[in-house]
Amino acid sequence: MFDPREKIALFIDGANLYATSRSLGFDIDYRRLLSDFREKGYLVRASYYTALAEDQEYSSIRPLIDWLDYNGYRIVTKPLKEFTDAQGRRKVKGNMDIELTVDAMETAEHVDHIVLFSGDGDFRYLVEALQRRGKKVTVASTMKTQPPMISDDLRRQADHFLELATMADAVGRDPAQRPQRPPRDYAPPQNDEYDDEYEDL
Repeated sequence: MFDPREKIALFIDGANLYATSRSLGFDIDYRRLLSDFREKGYLVRASYYTALAEDQEYSSIRPLIDWLDYNGYRIVTKPLKEFTDAQGRRKVKGNMDIELTVDAMETAEHVDHIVLFSGDGDFRYLVEALQRRGKKVTVASTMKTQPPMISDDLRRQADHFLELATMADAVGRDPAQRPQRPPRDYAPPQNDEYDDEYEDL
């Protein structure tokens, strides 16, 4: 599936990967994830996409985003949008598909192999477009949940399917080992203490 001579780029649909790993009973250790793919080939870039609630003093994902930003990941975010549906219910929307798609197409000319961490069937056409450019595409998600977290169309379109359940030993961390949530008035440190504080993320 991987050739050590290949240039690889990772594209991570943050919300989708979070939901998938939690459904499998483990958290992703993002330091180990980078190390794992650096052993598989020449890792050019790892990009992480997520929407953020900007009106909250503390967002539970903010420490992770800050840590990723300091530790080898390219972070792409946008604000969550709130709206009220026809029944008067408050809804939140934060789709990052367009941002991920545009970046993947722009990156394609510089790499040989793209790894997409998402099971979202909306990405099937992106995978097909990358393949037309001669790129190998691997999709990472899971078939081990009921229902599966990956769209059948996306899995069939990809050159390779990477089952996240089989990666747990290599890139996983037991949720019990998760760092404690900082207090609501938390602000990340602005100096070198940062890496030490989040060393185990």
